[in-house]
Amino acid sequence: MSEEKNVQFKSGFATLIGRPNVGKSTLMNRLIGQKIAITSKRPQTTRNRIQTVYTDMERGQIVFLDTPGIHKAKNKLGEYMVHVAESTFQDVDVILWLVEPTDFIGAGERHIAEQLEKVQVPVILVINKTDTVKHEEILAFIDTYRKIYDFAEIIPASALKGDNVDVILDMIFKYLPYGPMFYDEDTVTDQPERQIVAEIIREKALRSLDEEIPHGIAVTIETMKERPKGDIIDIEATIICEKDSHKGIIIGKGGSMLKKIGSRARQDIERMLECKVNLRLWVKVRKNWRDSDVQMKNFGYDPKNV
Repeated sequence: MSEEKNVQFKSGFATLIGRPNVGKSTLMNRLIGQKIAITSKRPQTTRNRIQTVYTDMERGQIVFLDTPGIHKAKNKLGEYMVHVAESTFQDVDVILWLVEPTDFIGAGERHIAEQLEKVQVPVILVINKTDTVKHEEILAFIDTYRKIYDFAEIIPASALKGDNVDVILDMIFKYLPYGPMFYDEDTVTDQPERQIVAEIIREKALRSLDEEIPHGIAVTIETMKERPKGDIIDIEATIICEKDSHKGIIIGKGGSMLKKIGSRARQDIERMLECKVNLRLWVKVRKNWRDSDVQMKNFGYDPKNV
């Protein structure tokens, strides 16, 4: 990079926050141009802070932090997730707050607005899912939200359709400081492959299982080894659930549900690793693991890492 370009180059951190299921992971995947964060229609899909990198060699580099949805915690895992999200407020240069297109401001949004009063960085409001409402309604939604906080920008968008995603990038760059890159231009995420694999398996389980089960599952990677010829990777993983009855549902009749989860996960894992994968899944019961500090840490949710 020439000195002349370096003077104009911007780099910094942007966090995506909001209540559960507002489309944060979908938007982040759209912004960086590939799937890193898992998505589902279930709230609280994202549990950890996920870091991805968008690099434009002309303008700069944005390091995105996708965070769990901010909600009223019901257990230690919930408390951990909210802490993960709110701890990013002080570590970034720009905050993207995603909301639903509505003219009703609920308690969840008011809580987030109160937390944001403590921050010193610009907050960009993204009114997501505009593809689900009439175009003429959007101005009313903007007017409703601008009354609860002094936003740097308000952008209506659709992460699913890609509408106004370029505008979101423009506005982030507008508020980033000048400086060199944090990562080389080929870096897309700092997530270890094992963690991404575990999350892919959890996503397929979230999308396949009954309502009452998904919040109580975690996935651990037991082994992940490349064969000597380098043509196949063998992965052994365990799906953790909280009840014996849930274990039976996850396995399914004759192992049908577990095969379905494994088959769908394997396809995505092969695309990511760009090679054949031999995936073997097991299911274990760990009762009330979401309220156990020790077990949460074992499954990758360690408050000390926030």
